[in-house]
Amino acid sequence: MSGSYEDSVEVFSGSFWEVGNYKRTVRRIDDGYRLCGDLMNCIHERARIEKGYAQQLTEWAKRWRQLVEKGPQYGTVERAWHAFMSEAEKVSELHLEVKSALMNEDFEKIKNWQKDSFHKQMIGGFKETKEAEDGFRKAQKPWAKKLKEVEASKKAHHTACKEEKIAISREANSKADPALNPEQLKKLQDKIDKSKQDVLKTKEKYEKSLKELDSTTPQYMENMEQVFEQCQQFEEKRLRFFREVLLEVQKHLDLSTVSSYTNIYRDMEQSIKTADAVEDLRWFRANHGPGMSMNWPQFEDWSADLNRSLSRREKKKATDGVTLTNINQTGDQQSPQKNSSVSS
Repeated sequence: MSGSYEDSVEVFSGSFWEVGNYKRTVRRIDDGYRLCGDLMNCIHERARIEKGYAQQLTEWAKRWRQLVEKGPQYGTVERAWHAFMSEAEKVSELHLEVKSALMNEDFEKIKNWQKDSFHKQMIGGFKETKEAEDGFRKAQKPWAKKLKEVEASKKAHHTACKEEKIAISREANSKADPALNPEQLKKLQDKIDKSKQDVLKTKEKYEKSLKELDSTTPQYMENMEQVFEQCQQFEEKRLRFFREVLLEVQKHLDLSTVSSYTNIYRDMEQSIKTADAVEDLRWFRANHGPGMSMNWPQFEDWSADLNRSLSRREKKKATDGVTLTNINQTGDQQSPQKNSSVSS
C-alpha cells in the first residue's frame, strides 16, 4: 500500500448536512487517486511473484534434468521423469506471460486512467477535488450563515432564560431577608420584569431566525445534492473501472482457460503413461543382464601365430608398472626411473 490509512484518515461524525461534513465526500476523490496507486502496487507485487516463480521453476527443472540424466534411472521411466521437468519449463513460460500481461496491460491501464481522471494543480491537490470543495462550500454558505444566526439567537435566548431564573430566585430569597428595604425589593422586581421582557424578545428573535433557516433549507438541500451527485458520478466511474480491471487481472491469472496450459498436462500425462516397466526390464536384461551376448571360452588349437601374439601380450604386461633402480644399501637414493606403459 502507499502507506497506512490509519495514519491519515480523518474522523468524521454527524450528518452530511452539518456544516463541513461534506468533506468526507471530497476526501473520497483524493482516496480514489490513492487507491489507483495501491492497485498498481498490488499488481506490481503479484507480477514480481509470477516472475520469481517462473525463475524458480526454470532453475529447478534445469537442476533436476541434469541429475536425472546423470543418475541411474533409465528407459521409459526416465523419459516420464523428464516430462516432470518439461512441464515446469512450459509452465514457467506461461507465468512469464502472466507477469507481462499484468504489467504491460493491467498496470499500464490503471496508470493511464489515473492520469486522465485526476489533474494535478500547480498549487497542489487535484482540480477535481477543488471543484467539489468549492461547489459544496458555495452551496452551504447561505445556509451556514443562517445557521450561525440561529445559534447566536439561541444562545442569547438561553442566556436570558438563565438571567430570568436567577432574578426570580434572588427575589424569592429577598423576601426572607428583613434587612432589605422596599427600594431594594423594587429593584429586584424590576430585574425580574426586565429579564422576562428579554426572554420574550430573544425568543421571538430565535424563532424568527429558525423560520428563516427553515425557509432556506430546501434550496440548501437541493444545491448540496447536486454537487454530491456530481461526486457520485465521478466515483461511479472509478468503481466501474476497478471492476473492469480486476476482471482483466482474473483472466490473466486464470491459466485453466489457456489451451496451452491444459495441453501441458495432457502431454505430461501421456508421457508418464508411456512408461512401461516390462519394457524397461526387458531393455536392462538385454543390455546389462543375461540377455547380453558372451564369447564363452572354447577349445582352441595351438598355432605359431597365436603363440607369437600371446608372447607379445605377456611381454607388454611384464613392462607395465614402475621399476626403481640404483638404490644403494646405505639409504642414498638416485632419482627414480618411471617405466610404465598404459595398455590401450
